Amino acid sequence: MRKILLTVLSLLLAVTMLVSCAPSEPAEPSDPAQETNEPGATDPVDPEDPEDPEDPEDPEDEVFNVVNLVNGTLGDRSFFDSAEAGLAELEAAGRITYRTIEMGGADEDQPQWLSTLYEVSESGQYDLIICGTYQMPDYVNEVAAEYPDQKYLIYDSAGVGDNIVNINYKQNDMGYLVGVFAGAMTQETSLDKINEDNVLGFVGGVDSPVINDFLYGFLLGAQYSNEDVKVDTRYVNSYVDPARAKELAISMINDNNADIIWGVAGNSGNGAAEAALETGKAWFIGVDSDQELTFSEELASITLTSGLKNIGNSIIWFFDELDAGREHYGEDLLLGITEGGVGIVTDKNFDTYAPDEVKAQVQAAEEGIVSGEIEVPTAIGDETGAVEELRDSLQP
Repeated sequence: MRKILLTVLSLLLAVTMLVSCAPSEPAEPSDPAQETNEPGATDPVDPEDPEDPEDPEDPEDEVFNVVNLVNGTLGDRSFFDSAEAGLAELEAAGRITYRTIEMGGADEDQPQWLSTLYEVSESGQYDLIICGTYQMPDYVNEVAAEYPDQKYLIYDSAGVGDNIVNINYKQNDMGYLVGVFAGAMTQETSLDKINEDNVLGFVGGVDSPVINDFLYGFLLGAQYSNEDVKVDTRYVNSYVDPARAKELAISMINDNNADIIWGVAGNSGNGAAEAALETGKAWFIGVDSDQELTFSEELASITLTSGLKNIGNSIIWFFDELDAGREHYGEDLLLGITEGGVGIVTDKNFDTYAPDEVKAQVQAAEEGIVSGEIEVPTAIGDETGAVEELRDSLQP
């Protein structure tokens, strides 16, 4: 019996060795389309695919889905275009995906602002809803209260709610840089239109804390670079009356020899630029956006520089904060030079007409603010009357 078993085992071992040594038949190629469509089929693993389950995405590199609501249209070369540029930069870096909805800026478009806010909030598909300007807070407040889990960002204005972040800007810091520049330039009598008198002009929209915040920095900066400076300050009492602003600026130029005028009055400020052009005796400085890019060729030619609110930079800064784990919902953020929130145009006419010494003074002022060596006071919430006292003391 044992001999029979040994014989059987020997035969099985021989068969096994023959099978293992035989050449294998090649596997038939699979049908990729069939694999994709069959229930339970999976795609082949790609080790370089960032969405491959074997290569999970870093949780710190979250890609946010954003919608940008424009209560106007793109092409303004101001706030809306700046916000769009910042979002496009974030998307190009792979940090967000976004959609921009242009809602129109006319009076008849305003009902659409509210309905669109409701629609995008109801959809639940966006991590953040962005909008801006002073016309939007009431709409945002209403909708944000209805959707407490939705996050909102409003720039250059402020809403109320734990799910809203408000981004505003240190216009006093911006004003200081513009003032340093203007105070220095009014002494450059070799430049066309600059006269012997050290007189600047400031055309404000309304005598209010926000406008006076620009003014406070402007006055202090002008004094920093020119101890003999005088500043003719006047208010239009409207943001949409360029004719009145033009009248005020013509008086500044003809009566007090102001040779550089800063218009901080919204659309009204354009009237001050027209006065500088028509008299042929003064330069203009723009505000909020690079007005050399928005003006006609003639008006751009007499615009020395502009103070900037960098909406796009501030949005990028906000996402930098999110990526660092710092959320600011429910907060009022005030961004200055350090965060890239404000600045001054330093190319085009600035670069052409400003002497190196003036450029150096502006740069030193910027560095001083960033380092904390220079602290520019604000007119917001100031009940001491300091800005009014300084304004009155510098009237020509």
